[in-house]
Amino acid sequence: MPTTKSPTPRDAEYIADRRRLRRKLTFWRVAGVIAAIVAVVAVGWRVAGIDGGPISAGRDHVARVSVEGLITTDREAAEMLRELARTDSARGVILRIDSPGGTTTGAEELFAALREVAEAKPTVAFVDGLAASGGYIAALGADHIVSRQTAIVGSIGVLIQVPNVSGLLDELGIEVLEIKSTPLKAAPSPVSPIEPGAVEAIEVVIADTYRWFVEIVGERRPLTQAEVAGVSDGRVWNGRQALALGLVDAIGDEDTARDWLAEAGVNADLPVRDWEPKRADDPFDVFLAGSVLADLAGFETLSATLARASSGTRGFRLDGLLALWQPRIEN
Repeated sequence: MPTTKSPTPRDAEYIADRRRLRRKLTFWRVAGVIAAIVAVVAVGWRVAGIDGGPISAGRDHVARVSVEGLITTDREAAEMLRELARTDSARGVILRIDSPGGTTTGAEELFAALREVAEAKPTVAFVDGLAASGGYIAALGADHIVSRQTAIVGSIGVLIQVPNVSGLLDELGIEVLEIKSTPLKAAPSPVSPIEPGAVEAIEVVIADTYRWFVEIVGERRPLTQAEVAGVSDGRVWNGRQALALGLVDAIGDEDTARDWLAEAGVNADLPVRDWEPKRADDPFDVFLAGSVLADLAGFETLSATLARASSGTRGFRLDGLLALWQPRIEN
């Protein structure tokens, strides 16, 4: 009868080495494939010129610029818009907006850059969902505004919000020492009782910034002074109501925006290309790429750590005065 040879310690070590080698080969094969895909995509982007800027300057086209989410000061976006204004091959611009607004300084910067674009070539705004507060300021930068029927438009106003937890601190027996050069320094404070003088000082700033917003509406829309006052109470409207009030020029979609560009002399057969700002961390996020590779190789803990590091580099601040639509939700 044949006998089965029992594995020796040397055989077990050999099997373990083979398994380790197989895992390493799998990891580097996956890494090689991903690197090749990234290289091909990067080359394709540059050849097609879809990453905005001078690379898009090859063939005549209609540029599409998207304004989405919270608006904050954005140097890269402003530079991209200035480049777009100078690029002759971008024959017209579609400004796609889906934003509740953001900081007033961010909206001011964006509006100024968009006016440069509109002064250089036909520019139409398309409200694809939401153009409230700072988002509507962006729309005012275009020469024509198209909105979907059920889009949200308006919220012409300014606010500042400072949470006050002084009552809670009293309940908890916590005292915060505040030493200020003058009574209105850093006022109103979230840890001190609300002082009327501090509120009045902020109200002066809010009122003047609100006048700035209203003046833009009066300059950019075909409305009388009384009509501007009537639409500037902070409320929002849907697209149909906004059309009746003169806040937008037409109801429709992106094809409607293209039709307006054609009426403005832009060839209707031109392709549409997305213009996007070049970010400082483009074209490759090392942490995110490492997270993907680690996950594919089976290192789940390392993958999660790298993913958290990647998301941590994408924070932003939302300080100062806000031109932001914040709907109140109550039970």
